[in-house]
Amino acid sequence: MRRAAVQLIRSTRRPALRKGARRQFSFTPSNGLGQRYLSRQRTSTALLSSSMQFRGTVGALVAGAVASTAYYWYRGAPPAGVTTAADQVRSVTTDAQAETTRRALVVDQVGSLYTGTITGDAPLSKDTDDYGRKVLEMLTPEQATAKLRKTEESWIVGRGQGVVRYDVVQIPSNDPIEDDHAEKIIEVPHNMAATDKGASSTDWMFWGVFDGHSGWVTSAKLRQTLISFVARELNTTYKSALEDPALHFPSPEAIDKAIKTGFVRLDNEIVHESVKKLKKAQSKVAAAELLAPALSGSCALLSFYDSRSKLLRVACTGDSRAVLGRRGSNGKWTATPLSEDQTGGTTSEAERLRKEHPGEPNVVRNGRILGGLEPSRAFGDASYKWSAETTQELKKSYFARTASPLLKTPPYVTAEPIITTTKVEPEKGDFVVMATDGLWEMLTNEEVVGLVGSWLDAQKGANGTQNAQSQSWLKGWMGGQNTLPVEDKNSSKQDGQRAPIRQQQWGTKTSLNERFVVEDKNAATHLVRNALGGKDQDQLSALLTLPSPFSRRYRDDLTVEVIFFGEGPATGNVILNKEASAPEPEAKAKL
Repeated sequence: MRRAAVQLIRSTRRPALRKGARRQFSFTPSNGLGQRYLSRQRTSTALLSSSMQFRGTVGALVAGAVASTAYYWYRGAPPAGVTTAADQVRSVTTDAQAETTRRALVVDQVGSLYTGTITGDAPLSKDTDDYGRKVLEMLTPEQATAKLRKTEESWIVGRGQGVVRYDVVQIPSNDPIEDDHAEKIIEVPHNMAATDKGASSTDWMFWGVFDGHSGWVTSAKLRQTLISFVARELNTTYKSALEDPALHFPSPEAIDKAIKTGFVRLDNEIVHESVKKLKKAQSKVAAAELLAPALSGSCALLSFYDSRSKLLRVACTGDSRAVLGRRGSNGKWTATPLSEDQTGGTTSEAERLRKEHPGEPNVVRNGRILGGLEPSRAFGDASYKWSAETTQELKKSYFARTASPLLKTPPYVTAEPIITTTKVEPEKGDFVVMATDGLWEMLTNEEVVGLVGSWLDAQKGANGTQNAQSQSWLKGWMGGQNTLPVEDKNSSKQDGQRAPIRQQQWGTKTSLNERFVVEDKNAATHLVRNALGGKDQDQLSALLTLPSPFSRRYRDDLTVEVIFFGEGPATGNVILNKEASAPEPEAKAKL
């Protein structure tokens, strides 16, 4: 999650590491490059000289601009001190022309990116030259694809309850990744599902994406517990309604209240109950375990689908986003946001905070809570929820962040979500994209929906070569209809839906032929590929080559889920779709 760093990028158009970020860089890609450009003293190893030539193999780096300033501004002039392509070409001997070449990525001190060519096949022994410019061997297109697909999962849902498939992928930028996700399907007995005694059981399906910041601990806590907390509250609410002869089924308001209660109770356990437990334990070892989820933070986006009612509720705490894709009556796809980005820069959130904290002009400053935190709703982030006395007591006895001098009447941040309810139409092939803000910084709502539509069209076109699993879900989903262009409603430009930062550099081209590609069997991977570069292979490889923490200047952690609704077969199983999943996905079937 980009927080303080984004402010610098937007205000100066120059990337900067977050305060306290490490400056040593090590890159160990998963594709076999290994450690070969770390220090290894061999006479045949290429050494980087001040002129950026790679000696020992009689070669040179031919630098060509890929970007010049923050966030991959393309084709600018190289900054002062960087040798030009012409300078480098003149240093190449005729013998070097016959040598093998590899792509390189050069990063200068202000964060400008340049691609180049390394001649010869010897590994690099230095990754920084005498001017402090980093040189990395850039991933090949094949290696970049392997990295994109490393964590992808696809599950065929044969429950016959309105959901036919969901795809997931994560691409880290932080090390370790601060995002997380969770999925769960709960079978509910028929006596709780409907008033009709002959009704079959129903499914409660949950999907969650969690965008952590200041560490991964809070998002991991949400992965482990949030769905359980919400399901417990829903269970109590449904049982209470069942016992009331006048109701039999809870009201929409009661269901929303149950979801909100689950969110708030979990956050209270993280932020306040942890302090009570620590005071009883009086242990610094216990303090590390109890306080870590409170001191870091995480946004949460949770979707709850009730297969009986076909209602999808999306609960949003923070600035992750869910968007519904649906074919309109004119045959075009429409993109409908199912959540609002909740930050200090959102007008409704800023007004709410000023109303709750009268007489505090700095409750929102520069679009941030007390001038610091960007999301206005989040789990954890206890320094915005504890009293100054509690913070000082914990800091003295254990550890805690120093309270803001602007802190007067906490809490300033809440975990209570805003909930939207949407009637899903499985027969029309609705789909929902849920993602952390790393995706929405790159793509608009309409681009995301249009890209999924284009992906579906490609899958249908390749149906003759699909395996039996894909043929089954596609047949039920597509219904023989062609994928059509997306309706341009510019929904991402409305208040509460921030336009992508990427639009400042690339404009608003949405043509598949101009910028986008369809190469992946996993819909979530397809979205990430196009968010990071699409047809521009140099940009895609460069952004995936950059190691943490340096990569945080250019891209955020990315977690994307795509949920496909439809009338699929009722096998009762949830099975791995192997052709769209990594060979050994880390997750198990969520049932």
